[in-house]
Amino acid sequence: MENRPQWGTRAGFVLAAIGSAVGLGNIWRFPAVAYENGGGAFFLPYLFALLTAGIPILIMEFTLGHKYRSSAPVMFSKLGKGKEWIGWWQLAIAFVISCYYPVIVAWASSYSIFSINKTWGSDPGTFLMSDYLKAVEVPGEFGGLVPGVLIPLIIVWIVALGVLFAGVKKGIEVANKIFIPLLVVMFTLIVIRALTLDGAVQGLEAFFKPDWSKIADGKVWIAAYGQIFFSLSIAFAIMLTYSSYLPKKSDITNNAFITGFANSSFEVLAGIGVFSALGFMAAQQGVPVSEVVKAGIGLAFVVFPQIINEFPALSQLFGILFFGSLILAGLTSLISISETYIAGLQEKFKISRTKAVAYGGGLSALCSLVFATKGGIFFLDAVDYFINSFGITLVGLIEVIAIAWFAKELKNLQNHANEVSDIKIGAWWRFSLSVITPIVLGYMMFDNIRTNLTSDYGEMSREFLFNWGWTVALGAILVGVLFTLKRNKKDEVVSSTDKEGSE
Repeated sequence: MENRPQWGTRAGFVLAAIGSAVGLGNIWRFPAVAYENGGGAFFLPYLFALLTAGIPILIMEFTLGHKYRSSAPVMFSKLGKGKEWIGWWQLAIAFVISCYYPVIVAWASSYSIFSINKTWGSDPGTFLMSDYLKAVEVPGEFGGLVPGVLIPLIIVWIVALGVLFAGVKKGIEVANKIFIPLLVVMFTLIVIRALTLDGAVQGLEAFFKPDWSKIADGKVWIAAYGQIFFSLSIAFAIMLTYSSYLPKKSDITNNAFITGFANSSFEVLAGIGVFSALGFMAAQQGVPVSEVVKAGIGLAFVVFPQIINEFPALSQLFGILFFGSLILAGLTSLISISETYIAGLQEKFKISRTKAVAYGGGLSALCSLVFATKGGIFFLDAVDYFINSFGITLVGLIEVIAIAWFAKELKNLQNHANEVSDIKIGAWWRFSLSVITPIVLGYMMFDNIRTNLTSDYGEMSREFLFNWGWTVALGAILVGVLFTLKRNKKDEVVSSTDKEGSE
């Protein structure tokens, strides 16, 4: 693969990896997860999970990409017969996420404009569902496209596809060198402003006050691993793809530590900003902080508009900064997610990057229209929950087991990483991947399956959840198998040549 594109600088790769890891979940998921699982005490299992799962998997994926220099399907095929489907499964998961993820970025784009005049009024919850999304009453109905979502969605895709068309060095690297520093500056300004608000101290106390009694609860440790796993963009081909563009002389383990700790640092920064603002809101309403804590869409598009409504000064600027941060975090993640299947299409069908972006990105853009309809928020909720619970978690478990137990590749990967890295890895790294991570992910999968077989998700009908939850999650596996079955002689020749060249 002599003609494979490369990052122009080490900083370009690190910023791109950080850009992929730092996404919407850092801002609207981590603060609530930490608060609900022991506050300051949660940082102990969180750090342990980072060092025994997050960074070890990052090192593994960086090393695999650097060593085999190919897309995820080709890389898995080089690990042994019968493993290529895992790579295609990962790309199918990435494709599904790229269909609904830009819609949330589109919402943030709209809300950055709404911030100027506080268009959401005194009841942001009703405004979101009725006035902006025009949501249908029964999940499963499409109800037609919503212009207020469709127009910013088109703009989001124009930006993302424009970056992808420009390529790895001139597109993705340049974009992340602009977006990530800008994101950090914008969110730092949010934190500084939030810290000056009345009630900020109470919010921070609620966030950081340790509840050591929860440390003995196994679910808290599972929550820590889950947060690390979902926030680092691991196990669905992103880091495999990005690291395949590394030059031959690259410090793999150092890059992994920088990426992992940068992502966690931003999560803590987000927690400080979010809980300072929540403390202000609680003080204004005369209620405990516990009554205003939310996660996900509710935090971003209902609670924060309420906070902005009560701001003493510069409320419009705060709104623009907050939703602007969501836009930047979402865009960098969307670009990285889409790059996975673009690289896969290029290698599978031997087509140019331009065609791969047009076909892969174009199809994803068309599919995203489903989530821009009046029923879009319900489709998005179901697909997001199931593709994360039964897509990313499961494929992560399969990936680690396939590499550590079946291919028995950890020792070889350790030697490869140590040859080019300053920080050497050893038995702790192999033990983490071969024992700790499979046990934790295995329990997470068991708990997910048990929970979803014994109870329904939200208030949605079982038929709707089957059609838009289970079907999508299981369909991703089927797509992986089907793409693997489509082989030709050219595939086999290239695969065998690459394998010889990598040995």
